[in-house]
Amino acid sequence: MQVVSIISTKGGVGKTTTAANLGGLVADAGLRVLLLDLDVQPTLSSYYELAHRAPGGAYEMLAFNEQRVEQLVSRTIVAGLDLVLSNDHRGELNSLLLHAPDGRLRLRHLLPSLAPLYDLVLIDTQGARSALLEMAVLASDVALSPVTPEFLAAREFRRGTLQLIEDIAPYQRLGIATPPLRLLINRVHPVSANARAIQQALRGIFDGHAGVRVLDTNVPAIEAYPRASTQGLPVHRIEYRQPQGRVAPAALETMGSLAGELFPDWRERFAGVTGKASARAEQRRAGHGECT
Repeated sequence: MQVVSIISTKGGVGKTTTAANLGGLVADAGLRVLLLDLDVQPTLSSYYELAHRAPGGAYEMLAFNEQRVEQLVSRTIVAGLDLVLSNDHRGELNSLLLHAPDGRLRLRHLLPSLAPLYDLVLIDTQGARSALLEMAVLASDVALSPVTPEFLAAREFRRGTLQLIEDIAPYQRLGIATPPLRLLINRVHPVSANARAIQQALRGIFDGHAGVRVLDTNVPAIEAYPRASTQGLPVHRIEYRQPQGRVAPAALETMGSLAGELFPDWRERFAGVTGKASARAEQRRAGHGECT
């Protein structure tokens, strides 16, 4: 089971959108995916319609060490895509974990019980430095950090997210390796020279930085992503072809490329999603009486 935390100490960079759409594509590739929503603003928990809602969620998991799947795991309408809801309505978990002896390692100790059930766990986190965020990173095999192509965002990444990774390095004394950090440049305007310059600058800044790599894939700023969110569907089902005259690739191509970079062993599975997405779109059109 692979565990990836989607992290940033800055809000509004696209963590939830990345988690929802990456999870949706991997699930459509036939793999078993669990989304774990640790954001106190539970946007991921409401992204997809639920086919089944569990009685508990992240609060029971972390406050009471609950491990029973039937108590924790809700099912979304996307086959193979499950969800542990964010339900810390009073914001108590951060304080609890901060003062618990095993606080920052609790999730790391709980996740192995889910390994027989899932191929991938994606953890959505809040956009601020916290015990919850540090706990998520320490439980992960890889940390994925979206950053928008702006100089202020790049500075915040260096000051906040990169500092977080450096601060948890002492856990190596306990045999816990710091996860590699993957930087995803998000909301890129394809025709913006300024955005391209910032992309190149970011890659230059982190080139050779141990443990940090800027991904080759970047996510363009296109309307398909908010449209998919509104419809509660993975974006690759909404836009599987590149619109005529647009420079940016189709969302399916972007998300497939991102998934392939992060999980190269599953690339063949991701390649098979194209036909499925096309077939689903044709069914939706037929269901609405549209011409194909």
